Amino acid sequence: MDAKDPLEQRDALFAERRALVNDFNFGPATAVVFDDMLSRSVPLYGELQRMIGEFVTDFAIPGTAIYDLGCSTGTTFLNLDNFLPRDQEYRFIGVDSSAAMLDEARAKLEKHGFQRPYELRLGDLNEPLDIHDASVVILTLTLQFVRPLKRNDVVANIYRGMREGGVLILVEKVLGEHSLLNRLFVKHYYEFKRANGYSELEIAQKREALENVLVPYHFQENLDLLRAAGFGQLDIFFKWHNFCGMLAVK
Repeated sequence: MDAKDPLEQRDALFAERRALVNDFNFGPATAVVFDDMLSRSVPLYGELQRMIGEFVTDFAIPGTAIYDLGCSTGTTFLNLDNFLPRDQEYRFIGVDSSAAMLDEARAKLEKHGFQRPYELRLGDLNEPLDIHDASVVILTLTLQFVRPLKRNDVVANIYRGMREGGVLILVEKVLGEHSLLNRLFVKHYYEFKRANGYSELEIAQKREALENVLVPYHFQENLDLLRAAGFGQLDIFFKWHNFCGMLAVK
């Protein structure tokens, strides 16, 4: 999934100066540029997808469900199609709170000839979700957008809906444990964005738009969430400055 789609639109959502920067949202304007936004805003996004594919192959059980919560434009499902055996059946269930994102996902899956059984559901993670018979649940840069008071419920609900031995794959932006190191992580992250073509104005306006929407936890807080839900085997599989990938096995 590293190759760029020739029809993919470039992210310029914050390229023009705004008198008022509203809270970030995942509506139609964001959905049509989201793939470009991810590739230019998430460090090693292609490598993250590859690693997720490996772990899903390790844990997915034929006949069970693979959930992608916050599935956005369906990139992860297309990625998993290249990893999982084609002679075994899995149910792919994608959930997103944005109808525009789900429209993009349907169009992308159809365009690329995705043949596996799948369902795309409109759902808000702040509300109870129906998760059933899951061997894999994926939360890629999604939990950080859930209201903090609801995150325990989300993770506990995932745990209840998983098979024994199933895995939760969680990728989040995290806060550094020390203010000095956290500032350095953020500084180098913005350097990464500049290197990918984002201007100072774009970086500043997007940061303002996300301020009340994306609420990162420290790594330890995420770990505590997972332990409180009942997950017993926990580890980090990815770390890049203020981005962290975690595995939690039931």
